Amino acid sequence: MVLCCTLVTNAQLLPNFGGQRAGLSTLSFLKNDMNTRSAGLAGASVALNGDVFSVGNNPAALTHLDEFSIGASHLTIGSGIHQSLLTVQGKLKNEATVGLSVNSLNSGAMEYRTEFQPEGTGNFFYVSQSAIGINYAQKLSDMFNLGVTMKYIFEQMAGYGSEVFAFDIGFMYETDFNDLRFAVLLQNFGGNSISQGENVPVSFNRKGEIELGRYTVPTVFKMGLSFKAWEKDDKSLSLSAELNNPNDNAENLRFGGEFGYKDLLTVQAGVKLSVKGQSWPSFGFRYKSHLGSHPIYFGYALNPTNYLGSQHLFSFQFTKNSMKR
Repeated sequence: MVLCCTLVTNAQLLPNFGGQRAGLSTLSFLKNDMNTRSAGLAGASVALNGDVFSVGNNPAALTHLDEFSIGASHLTIGSGIHQSLLTVQGKLKNEATVGLSVNSLNSGAMEYRTEFQPEGTGNFFYVSQSAIGINYAQKLSDMFNLGVTMKYIFEQMAGYGSEVFAFDIGFMYETDFNDLRFAVLLQNFGGNSISQGENVPVSFNRKGEIELGRYTVPTVFKMGLSFKAWEKDDKSLSLSAELNNPNDNAENLRFGGEFGYKDLLTVQAGVKLSVKGQSWPSFGFRYKSHLGSHPIYFGYALNPTNYLGSQHLFSFQFTKNSMKR
């Protein structure tokens, strides 16, 4: 049903509430989805059951992890820009989940250009943006989970740099009816980012120094649900929906569906509504194998865009199995 609907869906079906705020925040790499399962569902993942990559979608879902897990993912954005995520999660004796994540984007080499040398000066610079997060997730009851992630975010661009702190706080409520879950998340809530460093030369067509301003981080409020719509033998179909309210763009909706076969393969598809430049549905899959007795997962997601081409996301997850076979 999701795939059929996406063939006729208009990307601006919803009123563009908040679209005038586009581009008002900085450090936009924080909005990139580094979870192949979530990216395949077009980001409709705030209420999904958790894996090691849930640190970026809803830390409350990390309570579903029972063993030590490590995950890595890599996103190719285009024009030589790449982003990578490394996350490590473990279980404490009090059933809480704690972990560390490193999310980093690198622009690759870019050439300096000036008014008199618009084709380049022969000198190059780089842009790097990184976020180091420490997370904690705890089951407050049989049905209610809480997760918090604290982030230290820093950026380096040529001779300029900035740093800021932010946090994510998520809640998840689980029911006994068809794995129905409700969740809310406040993501990237923090202070303003202020660039500091060397002054840009202003010898041509400018007077005085360039004044650097304060910019907010891309804070997003999310709420959504997921449930198992159909299950027979070794096959199942799960659906999810999510409403996003960002501080730097219009409100938008995401819908996704996931087909699962046994415990080996899941295939995802999803669509975004009211997101400019995202008219096409996204797709993904995740395959489970074993390294000895330890489960390993390989994931891939494809996100076609209107202006930046197709973005590819790859992931790998290792989970320790402490149970004897």
